[in-house]
Amino acid sequence: MNGADVMVKCLEAEGVKDVFGYPGVAIAPFYNSILESDINSILVRTEQSSAHAASGYARAYNNDRPGVCAVTSGPGATNLITGIATAFADSIPMICITGQVKTDLLGSDVFQEADITGACESFVKYSYLVKDVEDLPRVFKEAFHVASTGRKGPVLIDVPIDVQQATVRNFKYPDKVEMRTYKPTVKGNGAQMAKVIRELEKAKKPLICAGGGVLLSKGKYELLSFAEKNHIPVVTTMMGISVVPTEHELCFGMVGNNGKAYANKAMSEADLIMVVGARVADRAVNQPELITKGKVMIHIDVDPAEIGKIAGPSIPLVGDAQAIFAELDTKEFESDYSEWLKTLNEYKVTYARKRHPNPEYVDPAGFINLLSHKMQKDAIYIADVGQNQIWSCDNVCIREGKFMTTGGMGTMGYSIPAAIGAKKRRPERQVVAVCGDGSFQMSMCELATAKQHNIPTKIVVLTNGYLGMVREYQHFTYQDKYSVVDLSGNPDLEKLSSAYDIPFVRVSKMDEAEAAIDQFLANDESYIMEAIIDPMDLVK
Repeated sequence: MNGADVMVKCLEAEGVKDVFGYPGVAIAPFYNSILESDINSILVRTEQSSAHAASGYARAYNNDRPGVCAVTSGPGATNLITGIATAFADSIPMICITGQVKTDLLGSDVFQEADITGACESFVKYSYLVKDVEDLPRVFKEAFHVASTGRKGPVLIDVPIDVQQATVRNFKYPDKVEMRTYKPTVKGNGAQMAKVIRELEKAKKPLICAGGGVLLSKGKYELLSFAEKNHIPVVTTMMGISVVPTEHELCFGMVGNNGKAYANKAMSEADLIMVVGARVADRAVNQPELITKGKVMIHIDVDPAEIGKIAGPSIPLVGDAQAIFAELDTKEFESDYSEWLKTLNEYKVTYARKRHPNPEYVDPAGFINLLSHKMQKDAIYIADVGQNQIWSCDNVCIREGKFMTTGGMGTMGYSIPAAIGAKKRRPERQVVAVCGDGSFQMSMCELATAKQHNIPTKIVVLTNGYLGMVREYQHFTYQDKYSVVDLSGNPDLEKLSSAYDIPFVRVSKMDEAEAAIDQFLANDESYIMEAIIDPMDLVK
């Protein structure tokens, strides 16, 4: 048995079924050994997509199993960097395997050498450069443990080709992990939770702000149970969308500079805010003093480094959201927030965004709302980056399913490979990727991946002929002085779909939308639907 065989055995021991990647000489031993395994190798068309697909794979099933990607050294590894950074920003558990040049050539600037562990140091949870083949079982065991516990994230394993080729006499995968310096806190401090309950008893206008960490912890049901039991309204960050069903009576939308006006109003007027699994980053809270001044702020996060980093809480509470809310839900306290809920429901009406769409085009807001209502209740909706993302956040209806996007990094081209990964992991679920014509072209090569590996992929393209979000910024900032945002030269999507033998439908006006959506969702095959929207439409 050689090192490459050991790598595959380690993946098998962790229950890995699929690996997304792109081969090359430095990772060839691994891909040769995987042929003797039941693990599926899925060839993407560019390395960045392997990370996005692994991300979608992990997120589609409650992040309980890291997605895995494997690429070669040099440009293969450097192409992976954007996907790794995207996963790190959103705390997605991933194992990223890279091939590397021979150990004795490290640092010699030989062909296709790149210091990938050094390059990724600031946006991996942990990284390994394996120089001894005997270390592989321990490294893989630790990597899966680190990626999937505490604050989840990507772990990089860089394996030189000679380590993959080296002989191992005996293989034994460790039964447990022993890392003296890595012991994440899961259970919340009892004294701090008692303070939370006391403050809730005193509060008149409490609010829960749920972030993506709630989903990562698999704690959305515990949080919702606590909110329902005590009648506490909930807002979310972008990454927290789908913690609470969109049409739930306690859901008051997404906060932030692109969020619901009534959600931001709720944040402003609340006298107690429970921030859960969120970084309080600038897109969600651009003025941190608004959630701390004159309020009780409770910050719950599994990563102690995030608590107080931007806004100082009254009560810091380190721990896993699922464990904390399961415990809080057992506590009884007297409260009556009916007047507060009545006020917020009035704000929902008075602060509702009023749009005046151009009737000559498809209204993206109305289209997304209609599409999401017609999708299956447990469907997975994946938004890309740009105006399509903001329209999706503002108008999507999530019931029992999931909303996925790239929040922290805002990486265009995410949705199609993520949809491929999500569908591979959850073939029984309906999965739809929604993107703009700009982000679509960043990963349209992955249509070949979906076709080759028979992964039904449904894609909606909102076409306006511009990099719409940048054009909108230039509209407001530079008074319609547009620079490098015109997408003239776009491909004809009908012809492109035909080239990949994928069914296609185009929608030009809203009165065509319902029939087209029904056609698009009618079965589980791959499908591309293009909606033509007003080039000058704005999300604000």
